[in-house]
Amino acid sequence: MRGRLEGVFVTGTDTGVGKTRVACALVARAAAEGVRVAGLKPISAGLEPTPAGPRHADALALMAVNPIALAYDEVNPFALGEPIAPHLAAAAEGRALARDTVAGSVRAVAARLEAVVVEGVGGFVVPLGPGWDTADLAQDLGLPVVLVVGLRLGCLNHALLTREAIARRGLPFAGWVGSAIDPGFARAAENLAALTMLLEAPALGVLPHAPGEAPAATARHLDRLPPSLRKP
Repeated sequence: MRGRLEGVFVTGTDTGVGKTRVACALVARAAAEGVRVAGLKPISAGLEPTPAGPRHADALALMAVNPIALAYDEVNPFALGEPIAPHLAAAAEGRALARDTVAGSVRAVAARLEAVVVEGVGGFVVPLGPGWDTADLAQDLGLPVVLVVGLRLGCLNHALLTREAIARRGLPFAGWVGSAIDPGFARAAENLAALTMLLEAPALGVLPHAPGEAPAATARHLDRLPPSLRKP
């Protein structure tokens, strides 16, 4: 690990916009360029039964693409059962998401790596417990933020509000990725041009609507990696 935490924090304009797909593509691309990297999903909500026990689909996707073998509890240490807001899911289980403990779990794994791709939960400012949220977690980790913009009606407003929230927290903006979640999205090219102008940053890539596409294939849609994911 190079002195401080390296990598990116992946957030989205909303839930279900493709954060996991982007996180997996970033891990695949960085690994292909020789970076000792892993994707982590410190908090998840909504588990499915598997032979190994309850698991979250996003965390399993990251484990499948990680070039370094990590235990499930290292990738997803705070796995909550119900697919609801994390602070509500934790309360339903009589658990508390302790701020220092969550950040510490990421740092413990990152200490063995050159970089981490940390996927948030939901959007950028999702409550995690009394007095803290996912934006606080991003601040605690100090990672540049990659914003996944779900390309659908309303994306300009959602992207700009999230970009403002990232700036208010004083975090570096590593760039954005367009995620084509609505194949019938009207005037997609014009909206992408508007996003480039209004976010004042070029896209790291634009992912086509391709459910089930392998991360290595998705990674080819990335035009570049953020500097914090490149080989030193």
